[in-house]
Amino acid sequence: MRHPSLTARRVAAVSVSLVLAAGAAACGPEDNDAKSSGGDSTPHKGGTLTVLNSNPQEDFDPARLYTSGGGNVPSLVFRTLTTRNRENGAAGAKVVPDLATDTGRPNKDATVWTYTLKKGLKYEDGTAITSADIKYGIERSFAPELSGGAPYLRDWLVGAADYQGPYKDKKGLAAIETPDERTIVFHLNKPEGEFPYLATQTQFTPVPKAKDTGTKYEEHPVSSGPYKVVTNENDGEHLVLERNTYWSASTDAERKAYPDRIDVKSRLDSSVINQRLSSSQDADAAAVTADTNLGPAELAKVTGDKELASRVGTGHFGYTNYIAFNPTVKPFDNVKVRQAVSYAIDRSSVVNAAGGSALAEPATTYLPNQKSFGYEPYDLFPAGATGNAAKAKELLKEAGYPNGLTVTLTHSNAKDFETSPEIATAVQDALKKAGITVKLQGLEENDYSDTIHNVKTEPGFFLAHWGADWPSGGPFLAPIFDGRQIVKDGANFNTGLLNDKSVNDEIDAINKLTDLDAAAKRWGALDKKIGEQALTVPLFHPVYKRLYGKDIKNVVISDWTGVLDISQVAVK
Repeated sequence: MRHPSLTARRVAAVSVSLVLAAGAAACGPEDNDAKSSGGDSTPHKGGTLTVLNSNPQEDFDPARLYTSGGGNVPSLVFRTLTTRNRENGAAGAKVVPDLATDTGRPNKDATVWTYTLKKGLKYEDGTAITSADIKYGIERSFAPELSGGAPYLRDWLVGAADYQGPYKDKKGLAAIETPDERTIVFHLNKPEGEFPYLATQTQFTPVPKAKDTGTKYEEHPVSSGPYKVVTNENDGEHLVLERNTYWSASTDAERKAYPDRIDVKSRLDSSVINQRLSSSQDADAAAVTADTNLGPAELAKVTGDKELASRVGTGHFGYTNYIAFNPTVKPFDNVKVRQAVSYAIDRSSVVNAAGGSALAEPATTYLPNQKSFGYEPYDLFPAGATGNAAKAKELLKEAGYPNGLTVTLTHSNAKDFETSPEIATAVQDALKKAGITVKLQGLEENDYSDTIHNVKTEPGFFLAHWGADWPSGGPFLAPIFDGRQIVKDGANFNTGLLNDKSVNDEIDAINKLTDLDAAAKRWGALDKKIGEQALTVPLFHPVYKRLYGKDIKNVVISDWTGVLDISQVAVK
């Protein structure tokens, strides 16, 4: 992933006054069973589902969306070759077929992937969906005027690095072959065992060339899913979806499509959204949110109300908040200083600063603690719950700082409970006990992002976060620790500037594996190996807590997205 937490921002964007993304642990069944005010809890078809959001569903074009697993609202309209498994907790972190009959058939070294489309697939106008439509949909995502999607295809497909899309280059991409109407073949530059995960991105949505209206396509994209767009006002501020009568559940095992109509209303204040969901009056009784969490104060109020507490969905998403070090900046070029900071951290105070244990889980590993990521528990610099100041002082002495030292911690001024002043202050207080005086440097959000992601301006010591594009160790470890991904004249995310041949080689070796369970174990082992270099201090994984209306049934929250899956919800 080349962009920081774009998954979190675009798939599950949250008001900055609330927790931005979710942490990582299986949801308990008590969190995921929808409670109804009526006696019948069986989901039925019909009715209107209202979605209340802070952020508009902008750029509603499959080429322009940066999604994981197909997205939430987008997945109602856009089907892809593969998709996420629509089940609670860890089971939902698996990739499953969508338009394709399977998750893909690789050649021996995973450089060629072949898919076969299911029979009977149709668009909203009744015309057949073909492999050529998927090829064209991918090709148009390369057009500069339709940019915004994930960057992997440009990197992975043979000859795609300089491709400018079908509007400028009519020949198309030779790396994508369509030998017949139901077969599509992808030729890759290098082995990619996780290609089935990539095929969940909306760029793999079929687009009929004859209906492509370029930058205006977002106003009425042609549906391949259970719903079609009938209204799109103010670039996604108000979306109305109604049934696509040509969609067939016999070709789609994932989407339940219970409601007849889905009304998405955006640009609402987060407090207003939570108040409306809490009150559940009139249409709001059948409402959910796709992007607004409960904050600490709101959660305290909800927890004290048994009825409201029964309408809170808890979710976890692969996301880590951490301290980053730049080892080219003194004194962080000394590994013992980095270790000292690791030992001094008081994770209890950091968790409290992030909203408390209900909204944040302490982390000692860089990878989130989910099986799909390959999580291997380790704590290389055990600080306990409140920090180990004595061990930190011992290491500082060994590093040549017997009287302690003074450092500057860079953070964002955004009130996001992640990289914000509250977290920075908790770090400052903990390190003071170890003899480390921390001066705080707060930057406005855009300035902060530009500063920490530029090799020339990256500070020595700063707060950072990362969210995965899919539930695997690959999109977590490679962008942050693969030395070949260090960008010297652009946005760089390898904050530790690590360029270790053994790490790079292991990343390549894991990418060759098509057995995703075997790959996960290797990612977990690599996480621990990298952790020994103390280039980061994992702090916590955030947790989603979201209200839903009293008439909502069939709540499903997977570890892939960490949020209520709109495709499963019923209102009757």
